[in-house]
Amino acid sequence: MAYKYVDNYREQGARKKLVDELRKKGIEDENVLQAIGKIPRHYFFDETFWKQAYKDIAFPIGEGQTISQPYTVAYQTELLHIKKGDRVLEIGTGSGYQACVLAEVGAKVFTIERQEKLYERTRNLLPRMGYKAHFFLGDGSKGIASHAPYDKIIVTAGAPTVPETLLSQLKIGGTLVIPVGDERSQQMVTILKTGENDYERHVLDTFRFVPLVGERAW
Repeated sequence: MAYKYVDNYREQGARKKLVDELRKKGIEDENVLQAIGKIPRHYFFDETFWKQAYKDIAFPIGEGQTISQPYTVAYQTELLHIKKGDRVLEIGTGSGYQACVLAEVGAKVFTIERQEKLYERTRNLLPRMGYKAHFFLGDGSKGIASHAPYDKIIVTAGAPTVPETLLSQLKIGGTLVIPVGDERSQQMVTILKTGENDYERHVLDTFRFVPLVGERAW
């Protein structure tokens, strides 16, 4: 891979420490942990801030958005129980780090971003890193109906409610993971689609995400 950034023993060692930290925090899915351990997260940072890349923190990436905390990325990915070849819709491409994790665990990734600068940056970066995804620019709260249905849907921004549009684009037997709440904090919600209009919903831990902006959101 021809890329201006380097990934040497220092960065690899920092990733190993990060994986150990995530394991201690309760992440158990080895496929997810291996993905976190493989992806050079510092590629998503300006070189000035490389030292921040392997801390378990969110970090600003411009346009009022952040690259999510690694624990949050691992937590959401683990909840999806991705099988190789699953069609996964990601709402909120952002930096592209979550999309890389999804691809690394075997997903066929469809990802949508409303901020044009982030969209352009990410759709150029990920192929250079060796990751494939289908990139879309638009209102993520509407999903991407043209490529539905999906095995899994992940929302990486806080929503006031669960958009019906996303539920309609989920396969029967599929899972939606979405943070729901107000603009200060949200609870992680998993929804299993058990029938055409039947769902099994579980409310889990509290997080804080940037708001999901769109016609079916804030």
